[in-house]
Amino acid sequence: MSDEAAFIDLLKGIARNPAARGLMDDAALFVPPPGRGLILTHDMLVEGVHFLSGDRPADVAWKLVAVNLSDLAAKGARPEGMLLGYMLGPDRAWDAAFVAGLAAVSDAFGIPLLGGDTVSAGRGPRALGLTAIGSVPAGGAPARAGATPGDDLWVTGTIGDAGAGLACALAGRTGPAALLAAYHRPQPQIAAGAALVPLARASADVSDGLLIDAARIAKASGCAVRIDLDRVPLSPDLMAHAGDGIDARLAAVTAGDDYVLLIAVAEGDAPELRARADAIGVDIARIGGFSAGEGLSLHHENRSIGVPDRLGYQHGATAIR
Repeated sequence: MSDEAAFIDLLKGIARNPAARGLMDDAALFVPPPGRGLILTHDMLVEGVHFLSGDRPADVAWKLVAVNLSDLAAKGARPEGMLLGYMLGPDRAWDAAFVAGLAAVSDAFGIPLLGGDTVSAGRGPRALGLTAIGSVPAGGAPARAGATPGDDLWVTGTIGDAGAGLACALAGRTGPAALLAAYHRPQPQIAAGAALVPLARASADVSDGLLIDAARIAKASGCAVRIDLDRVPLSPDLMAHAGDGIDARLAAVTAGDDYVLLIAVAEGDAPELRARADAIGVDIARIGGFSAGEGLSLHHENRSIGVPDRLGYQHGATAIR
């Protein structure tokens, strides 16, 4: 049996949805849920750019799916299925461990494998791609554009844990387990997206860094955005590891890989937003707001501070995100 055939046989255990046709066809047959629109997103992970060569293959699989699911969460979408693009390497054990991780994340978030493609990678860096399919009520899914002057900027969850975990991994040292887990196995906020995004005028997930992703919302919306650095929520693990000063906070908001949600909400909708977050047990924080103008400004304890040259991850600017 060829490496490709053996790998597809491993995947068949994940492809249980009828749309996948048992992975015996060249295409899946997916019927959209009645009355719902489709959301499509595609992300890639490249070895040495988005994950380290020493990362466990099961964690790489988890992250590949999770980063796509985070895009769905930012649109308030329900996961419906995924298509995998996979480069077979020379190590069958790596491939099998990847499939085990893929099964774990598929079960955790209820997203079935519907199909995809495999190619031979040889011995070069691995490049893995995944397309996630989600659905939203008709007319749903706010874009980055849509924030208006006077809107508040909210974030779900905490910022900076994954960046600190990556720093520990790059340095080859043991760090707090929660920080390493945030880097290796991000948790896309599907439930928060479904509950909170319908109130949003604009939304995005924090993938490349809170500052750069907030600035993208502002630019798309034709607004200026202010971030109150002291309001940005940091986890107890991160503060114990890195402190709570301005430098630690700037590192957190420019690190990326958080996969929490940024949402622009009208001031009058704040009580409903908090009520919905409380109902599902999600922590949210108002960290700034939008105004007329353009650009990003930073404040800390009511003082204006300089905006760093690097707002977050940009392809070609750093070796690994």
